Amino acid sequence: MVKKESVLFVCTGNSCRSQIADGLMRDMAGDRFDVFSAGSHPSRLHPASVTVMAEWGIDISRHTSDSIDEYLDKGIDIVITVCDNASQVCPAFPGDAKRIHWSIDDPFHGWGAEPNDLEPYRDTREELKNRINDFLAELPAH
Repeated sequence: MVKKESVLFVCTGNSCRSQIADGLMRDMAGDRFDVFSAGSHPSRLHPASVTVMAEWGIDISRHTSDSIDEYLDKGIDIVITVCDNASQVCPAFPGDAKRIHWSIDDPFHGWGAEPNDLEPYRDTREELKNRINDFLAELPAH
């Protein structure tokens, strides 16, 4: 059996963008990748992120907001930063981890998850889905 490559999505708080990306990648290519997410300054999983992912049948409600430091010695193959701040402060990973940066607007505007709070999270989900589709399309076929 071939070892799956590991992908780590990184943003600042590990509450919105990296969590949504984590859920999408697991759903779209979990058979090909071990997927994780972390933050440079982890806070907590945003309830609106959980809500908009549930709209697509993806459950991220049990995800935790983790520090990037927890993954430095885990043999991560690909590190994808999804916010500009995280790209600037993301440490170098041991080995030859591939670094990719996607500048994704932060949907965060408070901790609300009411229906009128969700649109920026849906936009973020859609942009991340498109970026992941492009990323997967660029990979060599297995």
